[in-house]
Amino acid sequence: MATKRKPIHTQPGNTQRPNMNFRASVNDTTARAEAKGTRPTATPTSIKEVLTMMVLHVCKKIIFFDTNLKVPLYLGSLFFISLIGDFLPYPKTYLARSDNLFNVYFVKMGWAWTLLFSLPFLAMTSVTVCCGDHQRLVKNHLPRLGIATSFWFVWTKLFNIIESTYGRCSVRGFDSKSGCLKAGHLWSGFDISGHAFILIYSSLILMEEARSIIGWESIKEHLRNEEHNRAKNEVTQATNPLKSLKDDDLKALKYFYTRYTPTIRLLFVGMTMLQLLWDIMLVGTMLYYHRMVEKVVSGIIAVLTWYLTYRAWYPAPTLLPDPVGKGLFNYQITSRSAEIGLRRRASLLQSNSSQSQDIPKFMGMPLYAARQQQSASSNNPTGGFTSSMDANATPSSPTFVSTSSSFNINASRIRPPAGGYFDINPGNRFQYSSYRRTDPNE
Repeated sequence: MATKRKPIHTQPGNTQRPNMNFRASVNDTTARAEAKGTRPTATPTSIKEVLTMMVLHVCKKIIFFDTNLKVPLYLGSLFFISLIGDFLPYPKTYLARSDNLFNVYFVKMGWAWTLLFSLPFLAMTSVTVCCGDHQRLVKNHLPRLGIATSFWFVWTKLFNIIESTYGRCSVRGFDSKSGCLKAGHLWSGFDISGHAFILIYSSLILMEEARSIIGWESIKEHLRNEEHNRAKNEVTQATNPLKSLKDDDLKALKYFYTRYTPTIRLLFVGMTMLQLLWDIMLVGTMLYYHRMVEKVVSGIIAVLTWYLTYRAWYPAPTLLPDPVGKGLFNYQITSRSAEIGLRRRASLLQSNSSQSQDIPKFMGMPLYAARQQQSASSNNPTGGFTSSMDANATPSSPTFVSTSSSFNINASRIRPPAGGYFDINPGNRFQYSSYRRTDPNE
């Protein structure tokens, strides 16, 4: 039964409280005052802020779907779903009507809707991370959407040119697509799906431009800590990304961040909803419009255009424009120390052979010394027995041959034979060595 520990050093007649031998004789009030932290704490979080963070978390899960899975899913669905629809037409639904609400007011003006959300989002996030430098915004960030718009315009016009040039009317006497359609006839040509291109390309653009929101909430904490450090003249926090900013840049960052963050969050939610709509309309295009080859070709062009710009061109350090989220400081710092630690632990726990089960372990982890010895024994081609001969010995002179072996045995149950001894090694391993005299004349 646990009891209080009594003091060892006591003096008779001393009426004061004795000093316990496990507690220093310090004033509690002074100790608590010295133990208080000096860094500013975050402001209390309201219910509205918690709900906002929950909505943003769900939106991030939706829009930041793994690209390595999303791109193959797009192309694979264009191929298989469209191939089935070419031979077995799907049942007609509301999406099969060309005059449906989503097709008329959204898909036909798809790029306008994409720019409506992505352009102000890009402008506000970029001017914030650039600390109010509008020239850097215009030169390093806005050209991304300008380049995307140029590609959209060129590809869609090229699709129409290919269809008009290499197609023909169902009735002879009409050489142009417009004349054939005005006469009420059908124009047959290789009609590369502009809808599939705009829907896939817009979804990928929205996903890339929305990456500025990753780590956005951490800027508030960096601002609070950096203002405290500069007010107290502290330089202990060397990892703060705002440490290298000038005072004017820090003030501009705080102003734009506080002013634009609510709007940035709202635009991010709108971009997520728009991308979901594009994915739904892409399914309707797969089911009811164009042929399989026309949709697959347009999808490949959209993916290649996105990859060459956002994954090959923009990340290049010597070329403009800058990648998404780049400014006067880096707020999207990711630490890989935890991942490295888990990877190291996983490598220690791997069992490449049955011998790894014999390695002594402590709290589930293999001992390094025992593991090295086990590896050395497994690499010995003689099965654990080694012999050596003196290089200076001659065949006519007797030599001593040393033979040693390692065993996993219990030393309390065996005695060493005459002329040998046991060498006890760490890890409960014993090595037996013996010497015998050899004579080549025998």
